[in-house]
Amino acid sequence: MSLAVFNWPARRYPLSPGQRVRDLNPAAVSAGISAFIFYVTAGVPLLIAIATRLGLDGAQTSSWFFIVFFSTACISIALSLVYRQPLPINWSIPGLLYLGSLAGHFSFSEMVGANVMAGAAILVIGVLKIGPRLVAVLPLPIAMGMFAGSILGSLSGLVSATVTDLSVAGATVAGYLLGRLIGRRSVPPVAVAAVSGVLAIALTQRVASAPITLTPPVLLLPNATFSLSAFVGVSLPLVVLSLVLGNVQALGYLHAQGYRVPINVVTLVVGAQSLLNAFFGGHQAILGRSGVAILAAPDSGPVAGRYWGSIVSNVLLLPVAFAAAPLVALVPLVPASYLAVLAGLAILPSFQEAILTGFGGRLRFGATVAFLVAATPFSVGGIPSAFWSLLAGLVASHLTERAELQDVAPRPAAENFRGITSGRPRP
Repeated sequence: MSLAVFNWPARRYPLSPGQRVRDLNPAAVSAGISAFIFYVTAGVPLLIAIATRLGLDGAQTSSWFFIVFFSTACISIALSLVYRQPLPINWSIPGLLYLGSLAGHFSFSEMVGANVMAGAAILVIGVLKIGPRLVAVLPLPIAMGMFAGSILGSLSGLVSATVTDLSVAGATVAGYLLGRLIGRRSVPPVAVAAVSGVLAIALTQRVASAPITLTPPVLLLPNATFSLSAFVGVSLPLVVLSLVLGNVQALGYLHAQGYRVPINVVTLVVGAQSLLNAFFGGHQAILGRSGVAILAAPDSGPVAGRYWGSIVSNVLLLPVAFAAAPLVALVPLVPASYLAVLAGLAILPSFQEAILTGFGGRLRFGATVAFLVAATPFSVGGIPSAFWSLLAGLVASHLTERAELQDVAPRPAAENFRGITSGRPRP
């Protein structure tokens, strides 16, 4: 049966434990392990690098680290078991990158408040079921242009670190290229880069010595400051990144594989998880595009059993969450160039996708304007350039690409959402 016309129902399955065990298959386990490797090698150094850029101390970073990994693991396992679909509700890499680009513009307490407001906004959108209409207002190419421009500075750090430290950073980049050359899903390039960098650090004996104690994770309730500028400049772009860059694309891929995703449930869960994360200093959740691409792929086993990949990957993430404190304590012991390059390499696929989506089809001028404005560091009225880039991109497209704007804006949002929620076969 063609996956284009098969629809795996979005309802809960009161199955016996034996039936669930029979759903387990080696291909799904392999996909789960691959997803876990990606989550750890891409997510851990990136989160720690962004927390360092924001000037957070060890306790604040540990609390952020623990809550986003722990909530990701628990909620993804529960949702995948209930609906028998690969539904990895991860913390948002695009959102994390955007927060990192705001270093110096907002205090940590303002970012905490902005994350709370973003989670509440996503929750309200889920309750009102207005996600498709909101996504239709902002075409994907313009959102991708904004995202690419916002993270351009982070990629500049990748280049500068490689040039100044060839022994470690260069070896890390060489490992990444080797991983790309291998070209196997089970061997994520960023994992090869991480191993290559560690070997280079060991060979050059550039590891500082300090005692590492296995302490339990720290959970803090940081102060939150709420302001209109933080809502406009931080919360609204975070909601856009969650809905447009994450949920829509991940839902579209799941729909293409034949799943009838419980979209309203997913949106509500993303909002609730985002609020939970924010209360402890974390950032918003998202239906992970990268995780879905690994766990729901055709080579991840039979459609009915692919949810096991999500379970396996997130079970493996639980020990990582509880190792938050010692992992954060390792940061001062390795060269800063290693973390900078590894974080940059983890960003690279997202940047490449943003460039291809923003400039590879229609609304190229609007996407270009959004990219240029977002890449320019400035603020007006305390609101950073990313927000103004969305307005500038929309105005540019309305003035010069009106026909394309009318053709592109509504259909990816409204029609795709209707197909996913109703279970009708995709045309």
